[in-house]
Amino acid sequence: MKSPAGAVAGGTLRAVNDAPHPDTRTLSATPGRLDAVLSALTGASRSQVAAWITGGFVQVAGQVALKPALKLRGGEVLLVHVPPPPDATVAAEDVPLEVLFEDEHLIAVNKPAGMITHPAPGVSTGTLVNALLGRMNLPQQDGHDGPDGYRPGIVHRLDRDTSGVIVVAKTVAAHAALAAAFKDRRTRKTYLAIAAGQWKALEAVQVDAPVGRHPVQRQRMTVGGAQPRDAQTLFTPLGSVPDGHGRTLALVRAQPRTGRTHQIRVHLAHLGSPILGDGVYGRESAIMPRHALHAQFLTIPHPATGRDLHLHAPVPDDMLSAWVGVGGSVPDDLEVAPRGG
Repeated sequence: MKSPAGAVAGGTLRAVNDAPHPDTRTLSATPGRLDAVLSALTGASRSQVAAWITGGFVQVAGQVALKPALKLRGGEVLLVHVPPPPDATVAAEDVPLEVLFEDEHLIAVNKPAGMITHPAPGVSTGTLVNALLGRMNLPQQDGHDGPDGYRPGIVHRLDRDTSGVIVVAKTVAAHAALAAAFKDRRTRKTYLAIAAGQWKALEAVQVDAPVGRHPVQRQRMTVGGAQPRDAQTLFTPLGSVPDGHGRTLALVRAQPRTGRTHQIRVHLAHLGSPILGDGVYGRESAIMPRHALHAQFLTIPHPATGRDLHLHAPVPDDMLSAWVGVGGSVPDDLEVAPRGG
């Protein structure tokens, strides 16, 4: 079957979208998939770029291409008519935040336990994004970033019940730089957890076990599972006490090298010592009403200067109280970042 005149190889053509385009960009392509190349060049997410392409807002060498997977050789002229964002659907909210660092490029906050990072289907208020929009504008703040939720400026996430350091980009350029740093593993993360179970290790334990979606319980992750991805976490015990029921409670420092969903929770459960209070991978606890996991330290390359930015969120009172309450002692250097952490 003959392709339409002027068709891009491997793509589908139609008349260019004729909606108003106040933001038009001309770019030079690098080799790769069209959606991946545009995401890297513009700083927009892959899902957002795919929407531009299928909506007819992208031309390759003068032709409209409708397939995100279109292969580029490199050097093609890309014309992108960035569409105006839809009306905002997430309200700015006046919610107090503990700011750890802020400049014109990014903001780092100590996220409290119980706060969801970003809106998702069925959750549109009370999130970190709502609170941030009450303070500032965020990149792509008026658009939806794919089916998983509305995530302006978000480059990494913490689970609802995990407290601690989280970084949010304030510009498209900062978002692209930070996203690349996390993807390329140029960040260093240190968490603190209370593990409950069969913890017996006296020295650091390196877990190298791929994590994938649970084949039956789709909201859970597991070692192995569906489409597993490599995952490594270094666990260092800081102290342990018996719980009086034949188990051990351990204060554990966790340093994940990768960033898989629920990675630390899954790896500790894999070791037979799920996080205290984790009703998904272990059991709920009267000692700790949420899972005892805190993102304590984060080191990132600053998106503008490239210099290491060291961020620290002090251990919250609920975790300290739970640990001391079971007879645990608090290490003198608990709030000091470990070497390499």
